[in-house]
Amino acid sequence: MAFRIGQGYDVHRLCEGRRLVLCGAEIPFEMGLLGHSDADAAVHALMDAILGALALGDIGKLFPDSDPQYKDSDSMKLLERVIALMSERGFSLGNLDITIVVERPKLSPYIGLMRENLASAFGCDISRVSVKATTEEGLGLAGKGIAAHASVIIES
Repeated sequence: MAFRIGQGYDVHRLCEGRRLVLCGAEIPFEMGLLGHSDADAAVHALMDAILGALALGDIGKLFPDSDPQYKDSDSMKLLERVIALMSERGFSLGNLDITIVVERPKLSPYIGLMRENLASAFGCDISRVSVKATTEEGLGLAGKGIAAHASVIIES
């Protein structure tokens, strides 16, 4: 068995008038993330991690924000396309680990749904999917935006 490791990072600014979507879960909050698509920073980081493990670049290369067809795209649908690329190359998910950096809202009530959404997208057992949240104790960008780090192991 061969395996590859990938890492991804994404950040989006919080703004009014947008939905807050993370790992495909809509989180009730007075602000959402600004971006060309639905700005799901966690899924964007995950896609970058997978594409990195496959040595295929990043989501900006695959889904450029200059292309109007991706305006307001559902990031979970884009993730399906990245998973298909992974499968076409003979790989499947070993495991994934995402850390979402956010001051507020509190994400703990939504972590289970986020994990379920991702496990469903990959068609894998939820035990292969880790999602967690942390703050920066008011020291970093969290509060103005939301960031996410993702790591994956893919296997052939």
